[in-house]
Amino acid sequence: MAENALPELRGELDAGLAALGLDQALSAPLLAYLALLHRWNGTYNLTAIRDPRDMVAKHLLDSLAMHAHVADGTLADLGTGPGLPGIPLAIAKPGLRVTLVESNGKKARFLREAVRTLKLPNAEVAESRIEALDRPGAFDQITARALATLPQIVALGGHLLKPGGRLLAMKGVRPDDEIADLPDGWWLESVQPLTVPGLAAERHLVRVVRG
Repeated sequence: MAENALPELRGELDAGLAALGLDQALSAPLLAYLALLHRWNGTYNLTAIRDPRDMVAKHLLDSLAMHAHVADGTLADLGTGPGLPGIPLAIAKPGLRVTLVESNGKKARFLREAVRTLKLPNAEVAESRIEALDRPGAFDQITARALATLPQIVALGGHLLKPGGRLLAMKGVRPDDEIADLPDGWWLESVQPLTVPGLAAERHLVRVVRG
């Protein structure tokens, strides 16, 4: 990422953080993550979004829009890809212990490098298929961003949640059909519209509780 792009990106990110009620001191580690992602993306094709300016809103701020609805404790980020939303959440919430679940070897290598480079003691990488991760009931929360339908997420990763734990699913339009298809033992707690600075698209956070 060109150094002369950083001041412009910093201003946009600072404004977005302020709109989300987050400390602008987070800009430095978030931009360090973005720079690492941009550098590795040229070789490893980690994300289809190539322009760092687009990554600010579509990756960083989009991930952080849910921060107020994430409690401290344990969180598994299912199919995290290059670490979204898990790494931005780990940066913003030091009391959150994040497990980045990713089966793709290239992406898992990037994740390990990001956790090491960014010095994130509250993040770890689990290179595994979601359904094969053998940590039943280990997590207070699980999250997924553009992974699958709600019933599919429950089928793949529901075993990871404690009883009473929450699935925090990031969705675009309100997924009423998916909500209606939730299996027995899972119930909808809330659907929260989210506003992402710099994005006009609809965003909703769906909170589902494991009974």
